[in-house]
Amino acid sequence: MPEIEPKLPSGYAGILVSLKELVTSAQLRAQQAASNAMVEMYWEIGSTILQRQAAQPWGTKILQRLASDLKSAFPHMRGFSRSNLFYMRAFAAAWDMSDSSVRSSVNGLPWGHIIELLKLKDPVIRDWYAERAVEHKWRLEVLEHQITTGLHRRLGAAPNNLEERLSEDGAALARSVAKDPLVFDFLGLTKEVEELAMEEAMTQRMSQTLAEFGRGFAFYGR
Repeated sequence: MPEIEPKLPSGYAGILVSLKELVTSAQLRAQQAASNAMVEMYWEIGSTILQRQAAQPWGTKILQRLASDLKSAFPHMRGFSRSNLFYMRAFAAAWDMSDSSVRSSVNGLPWGHIIELLKLKDPVIRDWYAERAVEHKWRLEVLEHQITTGLHRRLGAAPNNLEERLSEDGAALARSVAKDPLVFDFLGLTKEVEELAMEEAMTQRMSQTLAEFGRGFAFYGR
């Protein structure tokens, strides 16, 4: 005999929506905290490499061996490639995260943002974009666009509102953190968890796209 669904109390739907938002918000905060911890760890690794290279010759072969040994010790993590170790070293050379005033320049930015910023060789320009990426909470795609199109030059030549129009809210940046595969690896989560996050992001995007079509369109399920 099929189980009879209980009669739902008044206001149940609204409470369910608020609780789902609460869970999602907590998940995003936890993922942001994990991302921050991972970035801090990368800086510590990079700083250690810099210190050892200053004391004795640590060439490319040593970094290759270090990458191999770290991957063997933590096989579920993809962040210990040789190229990523070089980015960690460059990160430590670019910003002294032990200085609280310097740390605020990149505080809260995901690793992908930092890698993009490290491609800028001029430290003044790099810090300029870092500060605005933090201030406006740019997604990686927005940061890449602003750098590629030379926002610092355009703002200096003529005022415009492009920076404001391409800004994103904190939730958008948090969602980009939630889809970062390195964060999943750092937490030791499974491939299935990563796929579920991607599915959720795609579902939300499909729902938003249909909503933009106006009346008569709706997303009913997966």
